[in-house]
Amino acid sequence: MTTKEFLKQNAKWLSAGALLTFLSSFGQTFFISLFSEPIRHDFNLTHGEWSSIYSIGTAASAVVMVWAGGLTDRFRTRGLGVLVLAGLASACAFMALNPTPLLLIVAIFLLRFFGQGMASHTAVVAMSRWFVATRGRALAICALGFTIGEAIFPILVVALMALMDWRILWGVAALITLAGLPYLLWSLKTERSPQQVADDNQSEGMKKRHWTRKDVLSHPLFWLMIPALLGPAAFNTTFFFHHAHFAEIKGMTQLKLVTFFPIYTVVAVAMMVASGWLVDRYGSAKTMPFYQMPMLGAFVCFAFATGPTLIIVGLVFLAMSAGANSTLPNVFWAEFYGTRHIGSIKAMAAAVMVLGSAVGPLITGRLIDRGLALDTQYIAIAGFFGLSTICMAFGISTYKSSVSSYLVLRK
Repeated sequence: MTTKEFLKQNAKWLSAGALLTFLSSFGQTFFISLFSEPIRHDFNLTHGEWSSIYSIGTAASAVVMVWAGGLTDRFRTRGLGVLVLAGLASACAFMALNPTPLLLIVAIFLLRFFGQGMASHTAVVAMSRWFVATRGRALAICALGFTIGEAIFPILVVALMALMDWRILWGVAALITLAGLPYLLWSLKTERSPQQVADDNQSEGMKKRHWTRKDVLSHPLFWLMIPALLGPAAFNTTFFFHHAHFAEIKGMTQLKLVTFFPIYTVVAVAMMVASGWLVDRYGSAKTMPFYQMPMLGAFVCFAFATGPTLIIVGLVFLAMSAGANSTLPNVFWAEFYGTRHIGSIKAMAAAVMVLGSAVGPLITGRLIDRGLALDTQYIAIAGFFGLSTICMAFGISTYKSSVSSYLVLRK
């Protein structure tokens, strides 16, 4: 099947996934961080205090995700997606109306749970379950929603905040989310694979088994993957969360820095599409082990940047790993552990990533308050990605021979 035929035949389902990932922007760090300065100003918070509030709310959402993510194994995407978007719209409205610093924790929890957590998770699990031979391409197209949001919202929001109160923009976000509900209901009027057909065509994982969440937790590969799960979530989040502070220490305005973000988006989209095609052709065992190495280069560039050039190079490196991260790990879980319980397994992985996105800003924010420069922290973060790559490459190379799809299709 050509790419054109694939898109034509599956447009409704792919666009529904992309809609969910696009609207998840309102719960993603890159969007929330755009409001960091006015939030800190209005509520009189330090970098560390705001980071702590953000991290507590995010960590709480990670805990709930362990349970809630498994709902994708029990309920249709259409019904669950409607509930998730309704919850996300309510979270945006809550942020717009919140009067006190204490309730910021609740607002962040709701935004992170319904946005970064369930909206993203629901879309990714649907693509992983509905598509097999073209899973990588489907996930790449679904993930375009993330990158479209990353491309348009930073510049738009920063520009609009010069004209209106930041709370109004959260009200607009709530309305945009609600506006997506009719299309989601229409596009998913029928599931791509009816439940019985889906049950009969599950992809098996290692040793031709359908792994449960309990099985995965007791397997060494999962624990070797933990640094790779934590790293992008923790430190990609850290970069965007502290981007206003980063711009300040690099001697530029926030608006000038965010004008570079479309470069990140273009590269991320290119890597998403390329990694989707490559993983369909060669499998995750061959394409995944070293995909985080560009992140090491990114944080070295950020640490030593004295002007726009190295910052742009760093954003290119960051985008390379971020784009691949949208497809490769999701295919990995399906190929190595099967799809029958993919919702519960992916929920556990998603909870680890959400936890990482809580830990990154918390640690770096506190260290900023204690006087440790963000530049210096970025050197240590680069070292972390070297460690995560070693663990991931070792784990995948050790267990890839037991993946039947790898042995049969990708020799």
